Amino acid sequence: MDDALLFEAWCRGDRRAGAQLFERHYEAIARFFHNKARHDADDLIQRTFLRCVETHARIRDPASFRYYLFGVARNVLLEYLEEKGRRQRREVLNFLSTSIEDLAPTPSSALARAREERLILHALRRIPLELQIILELYYWEELRARELAEVLDLPEGTIRTRIRRAKQLFEAEIARVAESPALAHSTLCDLEGWARRLRGELGREQPGN
Repeated sequence: MDDALLFEAWCRGDRRAGAQLFERHYEAIARFFHNKARHDADDLIQRTFLRCVETHARIRDPASFRYYLFGVARNVLLEYLEEKGRRQRREVLNFLSTSIEDLAPTPSSALARAREERLILHALRRIPLELQIILELYYWEELRARELAEVLDLPEGTIRTRIRRAKQLFEAEIARVAESPALAHSTLCDLEGWARRLRGELGREQPGN
């Protein structure tokens, strides 16, 4: 059954359909939080699915359930970081200029096997969070501008501009933090390939570990 049929069955009271729907998307939501709030990922995943249960009546098109779920995950993440920022800095955060590295300047504990994969994770954490979200959804979940516009509730033209800006900043960070020009070159020459392989690595890890 596709998402639309499962969603409609769930709305009619079929709990097994709801459980199957969430199980289908669990790995993607776990990946979403992996490089942004790894140690609190279990709690954030639970919050995301709970909020989806509470707000599912807002979903206009059952076929767009996946995009809605990513939008909920983004909102849960931003609320978590805003709360954390208030406790630590007592300031309003701008996620178009603030990166995860600004909030938590520690390397990801991901078990990426290749140096290129570790470099990608590190560079992603150094660009503004909203752009990091766009690139991770772009590379790991294969969402394109129209779909990202639905997730982020922004015009498609704005999303296309942000994708271009995100790629520019991301590639600049790879060049800046790479251990050597050769490592930067090998990463950038097959960026989408390394990103796909990294997606597989993250899919095999357990959140919060």
